[in-house]
Amino acid sequence: MLWAALLPDKRPSDESRRTEATSGLATWCLQFTPRVAVIEPLSESPAVVMELEASVRLFGGKKKLVERVREESADLGVRQLAWAPTSLAAVAVARSGTSNGFSKPLEQVLDRLPLDMLTRVSTHQATLARLGCKTLGDVRALPRGGMSRRFGAELLGALDQAYGLLPEAHDWVELPDDFHMKSELPSRIEHAPAILFGARRLLVQMAGWLAARHCGVTAFTLRWCHDAMRSKSAGDGGELVVRTAAPTRDIEHLTRLLAEHLSKVELLAPVGDLELLASEVHSLEDKELTLFPEPQQAGESLALVLERIAARLGPERVLRPVVTEDHRVEWMCHWQPAPQGRAKKLARTVDVSQPTFILPEPLRLATRGDRPMYQGVLLLLAGPHRVEGGWWDRTVVDGQAETRNVARDYWVALSEHAGVLWVFQTRLADDEAAWFLHGMFA
Repeated sequence: MLWAALLPDKRPSDESRRTEATSGLATWCLQFTPRVAVIEPLSESPAVVMELEASVRLFGGKKKLVERVREESADLGVRQLAWAPTSLAAVAVARSGTSNGFSKPLEQVLDRLPLDMLTRVSTHQATLARLGCKTLGDVRALPRGGMSRRFGAELLGALDQAYGLLPEAHDWVELPDDFHMKSELPSRIEHAPAILFGARRLLVQMAGWLAARHCGVTAFTLRWCHDAMRSKSAGDGGELVVRTAAPTRDIEHLTRLLAEHLSKVELLAPVGDLELLASEVHSLEDKELTLFPEPQQAGESLALVLERIAARLGPERVLRPVVTEDHRVEWMCHWQPAPQGRAKKLARTVDVSQPTFILPEPLRLATRGDRPMYQGVLLLLAGPHRVEGGWWDRTVVDGQAETRNVARDYWVALSEHAGVLWVFQTRLADDEAAWFLHGMFA
């Protein structure tokens, strides 16, 4: 069996806050396995344990799993991480300051540990010390009958469970339906960007909760509480709602996005406590777990870059083109704030080539006979492609209502000097049909 034991930070100032920190760590662990438990919650140093034997292949092998847990748990303030064949052994090894409980046979690893590494043994430490016991190995060497009569069955049971001689029983942590975690900052913060250090720990916990639920977040709320010595005008605290264009649990992207928002916040008083809520949660397909995963591109995607820039400059200053269901080229595309979502797909199939560049206004061309001219007489290669419509599209120009109705025949034309062009001839006009240049091919 492969058990991991994580000892949370002792920094929170009171028992309730330490319990919240332990609960957040346990919730984060649920992304790796449903077999997560809190051991010895009444002791001075509770530990979170998780059984990972069944999850090794899912996360790419023992080495990759160990490295991932070690790297990500560092952001949660875990002061010690250890591995062993049993949960109690993993806790004892972690408390001793080491991490590898597989370096030697389990009996040799545990026998050399001092008495206070196991809570059930440490409660009788004074009596055992008078009997000459200094290590767990010394206690295990005592006659079992006498130990049972003097110390009760709990001491022997804890030893047998730690050494793998008896099965362990745990109350497994259940995954909460909603994510709502609090955290105490190590010191009072007076500038909003500095909140990011404490907020990242909550974001990592939220990412673990989202992974366990196979979901992503499109909005989360960060709240902060002002110090008790604040002025009355400052209020109790404030909050910030951060939204994403698509469901995600990418911790690096969420951290950068929050940093951009915090850079615009001005605190009215020092902050001592934080609170994070997952406001909008949606199911998210994990592409890494597909049978034939697509090659992962290095670097950050364009959508994430645009989202972060929009958070910095404002959504109205970062625009993206959106294709609409309109045959008229001038209005086939419009611009909207980038974070509002992906562009819609065109619902029709265009059977002729479309130009790469469109002129802001069609340029009327001279003609020679019936043929248009642009740096020489044009050779019509393909067409006509008829576009007609817009009688429903009304707009106001200079105080007067106009209808943007078009009736055109488009052609792909070749110019000896200008290359391949896109031209059209008007139809249903009052005067004779005219030719216009509307676009150019790259």
